[in-house]
Amino acid sequence: MANHTYKLLELTGSSPISIEEAVQSAITKANESVRNIQWFSITETRGHVINGKVAQWQVSIKLGFTLE
Repeated sequence: MANHTYKLLELTGSSPISIEEAVQSAITKANESVRNIQWFSITETRGHVINGKVAQWQVSIKLGFTLE
């Protein structure tokens, strides 16, 4: 296995449905302009509440990709 050098991006995705969808939203958007995405880690989870109900999930992630 070759050695790799990774770069990190910090992103926040959001979704009215779930934490997983918020993460996927951030990764999907990053994938439009970033190549070689390899992994992510969740750094923060929070949400917006309206009338006592979760209205929006917000998930901050660190996204790792290999440099060419």
